[in-house]
Amino acid sequence: MMNTDVTSTVTPISELAQGTDRLREFLDTDPYAEASGSGEPHVGPDPFTGTEQPRFTANTTGDVDRAFASARIAGRAWAARSPEHRSRVLLRLHSALRRHEDLLLDIVQYETGKARIHAYDEILDTYNVCRHYGVTTPARLRPQRRRGAVPGLTRTEVTRTPLGVIGFITPWNYPLTLGATDLFAALAAGNAVVHKPDSQTTLTAIIMRRLAIACGLPAEVWQLVPGQRGDVGPALMAGADGLSFTGSTAAGRSIAAEAGRRLLPTALELGGKNPMLVLSDADLGSAVDGAVRGCFSSAGQLCLSIERIYVHEDLYSEFCAHFAEATRNLELSADYSYGPGMGSLAGPKQLARVSEHVEQARASGAQVIAGGRPVPELGPYFYLPTVLTGVSEAAELFAEETFGPVVAVYPVASDAEAIARANDCQYGLNASVYSRSQGLETARQVEAGMVNVNEAYVAAWGSIDAPAGGVKASGLGHRHGVEGLYQFMHTHSIAEQHLVPIAPFGPLDQSRFARTLTTAFDLMRALRMK
Repeated sequence: MMNTDVTSTVTPISELAQGTDRLREFLDTDPYAEASGSGEPHVGPDPFTGTEQPRFTANTTGDVDRAFASARIAGRAWAARSPEHRSRVLLRLHSALRRHEDLLLDIVQYETGKARIHAYDEILDTYNVCRHYGVTTPARLRPQRRRGAVPGLTRTEVTRTPLGVIGFITPWNYPLTLGATDLFAALAAGNAVVHKPDSQTTLTAIIMRRLAIACGLPAEVWQLVPGQRGDVGPALMAGADGLSFTGSTAAGRSIAAEAGRRLLPTALELGGKNPMLVLSDADLGSAVDGAVRGCFSSAGQLCLSIERIYVHEDLYSEFCAHFAEATRNLELSADYSYGPGMGSLAGPKQLARVSEHVEQARASGAQVIAGGRPVPELGPYFYLPTVLTGVSEAAELFAEETFGPVVAVYPVASDAEAIARANDCQYGLNASVYSRSQGLETARQVEAGMVNVNEAYVAAWGSIDAPAGGVKASGLGHRHGVEGLYQFMHTHSIAEQHLVPIAPFGPLDQSRFARTLTTAFDLMRALRMK
């Protein structure tokens, strides 16, 4: 039996979790005031220490209604500004982020408990999105010519207009990437937003909104309404012209049902049980490195995290040995500086879910080859990165998302079996394939919205010009790329007819008109015209 109870450097919490002077100075300025409503005070635990911290005053239904009223007025003026003007705001924001990068890293760590390198993942994503939509939006919002009904006689173009006011409900796990950056496409498209950030991570949204306003975004165009789900959620859906939600599949189904009754344009990124396939010709070292990143970034609290790994039986034993060793060598710490390989879980609910999944799997016969326990000496919500083998269908984590630093590894007899097992799941968000020669061919057979070859998740997610989203129970719609921009817009096809109508006229009676059009369309087919 391997030693599962070892980490390389266990740094006591002591002064590390108290934050930086920069962060403490910022927190002393009462930063939550601009997101507060008229409801009850909200407090929440600091993930590194568990200490309850006062946060905002919750918003109510009335506060949300007033936010929509203000956003709708400001949004009309914002939509009237040119795409070039809106893009310049994003490009200026890119520069502002660079100046405030260290403080943003502090705040993301303070709210989520993640390691600094994983907080930087969010900064990097924000740079990427700001630049992409700042550079590409003007061209993508120009009228686009399309082939008309009758070539030479019909001029057709496609134009797009913003939906109006988009409601955003964003999660705690990636408060910058999903709680602020995700809005940029909607803003670039000319929409206003009413945004319910998660109650635990409101501060990240607040500072990003401040920076956006300083860079030229009208303050009323981005409304923040944190608060209780029962107060804010229904009012937000009732007022929105479009909706974006990132969260659990169960909540997403409920939101989709309500959105369907209103025919509300909706983007949903939901749960995942993301697979990694280590094929028979994989480079073992690369696969182990990718598995560590893919499973334990942000303590596994990532929608794209790898939670199940299928390894060809020829590589299985060696892979498990090296992966378990690399996992045990990760440094865990509540440190506001670069170095640690993993931080904390976000709070007590996540710790309870992770612990229950691991213990229930153990009870049903699984073996823990790395990790498998909390680490209270580091902080109240730390849990060792955990690798299991022999997980059976009786275990809840076999098919259900854990959303923590836990992964199950399974042997497969063939690459075809790896594909079949990866696809035998209700979810289809992200997947990873490691192979020297069969990666692309295999990736095309995997049922997931994003598939990475010889990388865990960053390659597909970071390809910002391509759409990111899930299939099956992992969601609807997309973020990123032109798809992420157009989903927040109405599409209008405008066709102008010249010279003659598309109907019988003059010498073309009905019979001649029909013969003429049939011949014309035969010719168009022969010439392979669109």
